[in-house]
Amino acid sequence: MKPIVKISRRNFIRTGSIAAGALMLGPALSQLALAKPGKRLGVALVGLGSYAGGQLAPALQHTKNCYLAGIVTGTPAKAATWAKKYNIASKNIYNYQNFDEIANNPDIDIVYVVLPVSMHKEYTIRAAQAGKHVICEKPMALNAAECRDMIAACKKANRLLSIGYRLHFEPHTREVMRLGQKQVFGKVTEIDTANGFTYNGDPNAWRLKKAMAGGGGLMDMGIYAIQGSRYTLGQEPIAVKARQEKTRPQLFKDVDETVFWELKFPGGQKVTGKSSYNHDWSYLRARAEKGTFELQPAYGYDGLDGKINGKPMQIPNIIQQAAQMDDFATCVTLKKQSRVPGEEGLKDMKVVDAIYRSLDSGKWENI
Repeated sequence: MKPIVKISRRNFIRTGSIAAGALMLGPALSQLALAKPGKRLGVALVGLGSYAGGQLAPALQHTKNCYLAGIVTGTPAKAATWAKKYNIASKNIYNYQNFDEIANNPDIDIVYVVLPVSMHKEYTIRAAQAGKHVICEKPMALNAAECRDMIAACKKANRLLSIGYRLHFEPHTREVMRLGQKQVFGKVTEIDTANGFTYNGDPNAWRLKKAMAGGGGLMDMGIYAIQGSRYTLGQEPIAVKARQEKTRPQLFKDVDETVFWELKFPGGQKVTGKSSYNHDWSYLRARAEKGTFELQPAYGYDGLDGKINGKPMQIPNIIQQAAQMDDFATCVTLKKQSRVPGEEGLKDMKVVDAIYRSLDSGKWENI
């Protein structure tokens, strides 16, 4: 098998580079093929930033069940560049003023919202009202209340909604879910997990503005660590206590830099997490009654690695976004719910909301 090309979130934020990986499909992903013959579904990307250009568009060159059919951008120069690079028909190119006309386009079945977080709610709802199924990038919205509105709108329109949790289709992560939820080594007693990177990008970027991002490292990076705890245990946390630190307050004057938290689960496990825009972290470590398992890196685009009782997992890496989008296309074709529906995004945002409340109160906050 060909190795996957390594691509990281930090590199896209720092350099905006665009690269494609070579797909490595393992047996765990065989279920992603369409259950019955049918057309490949058309995907329109809404927002052509670094994630859309560096990850989603290249991944769509490797998908089996869907393809890049359209784009939505407010920048004419980007539209021209993308149209040429990906052979996108002019009738499938939209801007934010004529977006709703996408309702009349049979080439587009799925709209993938890849905009600043403050715009997720609006464009998810508008896409559903236009009759399109929706993938919304994470974090799902600015808060849990917005998530509920998005879920309700998609249900009212009878459209499927999925959140961009690519790791639910990633084989190392699937193994961690199995080990933890099936209690292969007995009950999990401790989890420690962290995700972050050292931000040295544009000081005026949208992700550093609370009104657009909803928060800082917690919203951007911490959402993965919260997810990691939840999917390892297969349980929902009931309370959280958090604290934060800032070493570069001039850069992070409007958003959080580094946040530490402890989650309380019904099973009584010791679960700690942290997120940062000032530390390079990516790990998940779990201790069970009769063994240990871990991922490091645990959350990156450029391949995961893990150990079980100190021994390598020896699981091949894949293009995570290709697996994610192919699975959603299958769900649309078969009219079945995604394994990462809007409700999954809501659960994470309930935790995030509680963490921010705890940062303000200094106390344990119920989720």
